[in-house]
Amino acid sequence: MINELYSYIEPRSGAASKSGSSNGLQICIQPNLNVRGWQTEAGSMALKGYVALDDAYVIERLRAQGAFIAASTRMGELGFGLAGDTTGRAVQQDCDAALVTDAFGESRVIAALHGLLGFKPSHGVVSRRGLIGLIPSMESISVVAKKTGVVSSVLQAIVTPDDQDFSMMQSGLPNFSAPAVPAEEIKTVGVITEAVSLLDAAASKAFQKGLDQVSKKGYAVQKVTLPSFPLFRKAHQVIGSAEASSSAGKFDSVRYGPRASGTSNWNEMYLQTRAECFGTLLKCYLFQGGYIQFKDFEAFQDACRIRHRLVKEVETLFGKVDALALPTRRDATSPEKAETVEDIYDLFAMTLPANVLGTPAVSLPGFVDSDGVDLGLQLIAPRVRDRQLLEMAAALVG
Repeated sequence: MINELYSYIEPRSGAASKSGSSNGLQICIQPNLNVRGWQTEAGSMALKGYVALDDAYVIERLRAQGAFIAASTRMGELGFGLAGDTTGRAVQQDCDAALVTDAFGESRVIAALHGLLGFKPSHGVVSRRGLIGLIPSMESISVVAKKTGVVSSVLQAIVTPDDQDFSMMQSGLPNFSAPAVPAEEIKTVGVITEAVSLLDAAASKAFQKGLDQVSKKGYAVQKVTLPSFPLFRKAHQVIGSAEASSSAGKFDSVRYGPRASGTSNWNEMYLQTRAECFGTLLKCYLFQGGYIQFKDFEAFQDACRIRHRLVKEVETLFGKVDALALPTRRDATSPEKAETVEDIYDLFAMTLPANVLGTPAVSLPGFVDSDGVDLGLQLIAPRVRDRQLLEMAAALVG
């Protein structure tokens, strides 16, 4: 069953578990997460006709905790951009929460666009097994919901060790079932001056009003400086495009997906099929990554060094403040208008840092109103301080 919002709707049948952190919640997912027997096409012709053979680990965990996996939404091709994504509307109208793959800041921008909460966990605390991903070192399965309590319930279910995913932490995971001790609470918030300088006058004024509200809630807000801030975008684009090119290499249309006709050998079939199956926007990104992989690998190595440097510099900032604040969006640009790779990076300019750093981040509604448009208040905490960040979000919005 499908409609405008969903690529698949699961009929209600049987009784859910009577206990568990997610008992009774209706969860929708993007169609890049495996659910056994569901078409899992990730918004791409390259995966047309692919039906998942097993459940993703997070699906197993949610069902075990009493959640009902209700539907697959629609999404941008392999999660690159938000054109055509219906996740925000699905949470507004039907579902209690949605699982969203956040590689650029998707969960947070979706939340800002629809007056919701978007929470991206630290990289490595949620299993990626069963995810059709694009940028492995930067993407996290994230949660979009109306209330922090729902976000907490979902995270309690999915933040557990998975010994079959060697990219995730096996110990020291955030514990969402117990409150943070007072010494670990977030009390001071830093505002990066180099990020604020990228805002226009209206957005800057709206962001300052949002910070004033944070101050009134008892948090100390102070300015911090990070001259390297523009490098987040450059590092993400080089590393992200190279990883995406590598990740997409497996889609060859041999076992599923349409296959190009009129070719005389396997190599021609691969090339022609990939040319026909991927959309123009995604191909541009993959071309960039392919060039870096095969013609300019030194650029990838340099970007990784820059990434390491950014991690260290932000760790120094976290020695002065407990969290960082940014707007989620710079302006009211619609995701539907993002037609180039640069447009995509413009859209996610403020959310990229948390993906490069691997830190938790949350977008809150109702704080940054610019001429009637909610740009979202984004908060970033040190790695693995996810629980403390969510508690701060609860204190601010309830």
